[in-house]
Amino acid sequence: MMNWMNQFGQVLLETCRDILPIAAIIIGFQLLVIRKPVAHPKKMLIGFIYVLLGIAFFLEGLKMALFPLGTLMANQLTTPEFLGISPTEQNVAWQTYYWVYIFAASIGFATTLAEPSLLAVAMKAEQISGGTVRAWGLRITVAIGVALGLALGTYRIVVGIELYYFIIAGYIIVIVQTLFTPKLMIGLAYDIGGVTTSTVTVPLVTALGLGLAAAVPGRNPLLDGFGLIAFACLSPIIAVLAYAQIAQWLNKSSLSSKP
Repeated sequence: MMNWMNQFGQVLLETCRDILPIAAIIIGFQLLVIRKPVAHPKKMLIGFIYVLLGIAFFLEGLKMALFPLGTLMANQLTTPEFLGISPTEQNVAWQTYYWVYIFAASIGFATTLAEPSLLAVAMKAEQISGGTVRAWGLRITVAIGVALGLALGTYRIVVGIELYYFIIAGYIIVIVQTLFTPKLMIGLAYDIGGVTTSTVTVPLVTALGLGLAAAVPGRNPLLDGFGLIAFACLSPIIAVLAYAQIAQWLNKSSLSSKP
């Protein structure tokens, strides 16, 4: 217990060191530039304390649960016993790792639906669009995009293809889609790529990529383990743009079919 308390104290001190510059900038602008007293200083102080404790507990939870869980799942899904191959076999077909792709897609779908930042953006999009953009439909679309992106990213790790091939091809698709997508959805689609990679998704995805690269023969965790976050950022943009294009096409089809 004492060891954990000491470790948590170090995490809390590091969090204070990271948060204090933010507080100093906000208070400095308030007092020196705007030249008005801080409104509700007691509430603000309590809020900063909550933020410090919340971030410290979150970081400690990452170390104790999410990072080990992602690494453990990657190791278990790639053991020779689970794959049904010889322990000495080096040239394993990419199809053999199909459970890895399924797990990556499933965890990407589930964690994206649980992302608080995505929920906030989806609710605002529905509110501002007057219900034209449905929050639940947008979340499902983004979750499917992240799921497909992570499945493709794990495939890249297994086969060892260079990351930039996928990223360049993905952004070419995004640029082409942007030319034919309603302007209402372009900015939202580009923003979605950032909000999907937040507090819930990033820890598990990072641990999964590093664990998979360490478990697959011939892969280097430093070279191949990173890059899944890029897929999680890029794939929902493609998915949301495609969603907008399909919705526009269906709307045109329904209007043209009316007498």
